[in-house]
Amino acid sequence: MASESIHPASAPSRRVVVAAVGAAGLALTLNACGSEDDSSSSSSSDTAAGSVLAKTSDIPEGGGKIFKDSGVVVTQPTAGEFKAFSSKCTHQGCAVTGITDGVITCPCHKSEFSVADGSVKKGPATQPLPEEKITVSGDSITLA
Repeated sequence: MASESIHPASAPSRRVVVAAVGAAGLALTLNACGSEDDSSSSSSSDTAAGSVLAKTSDIPEGGGKIFKDSGVVVTQPTAGEFKAFSSKCTHQGCAVTGITDGVITCPCHKSEFSVADGSVKKGPATQPLPEEKITVSGDSITLA
């Protein structure tokens, strides 16, 4: 019976370990950006079409409110006029988080959008926020 000497497996080089850690970090970073997109798109179905999203009194004139679970921003550019837009920034898909002075803002790269029509007021985004369909009946705002 021939006996073979057993050699322990060699440990990976420092370069391989550093490269693997860097690749794992990059994958986590990219996945974090992607998971935000996924949560806003999958949560859009959380509020079923036809469900009351808000009361008209919840939406300030000249401003708006972000409905993270539904993936929409509802605005009231002028008294009694209500608009809705996707809450997903058209630059890289981050969820918008603020509405101040007639501007919807994205925290990731500071893109700004108009509450009146979703148009880009300041880049890097180049496309407006997509309009969403809502219905206003009495004092209720419904996602269509």
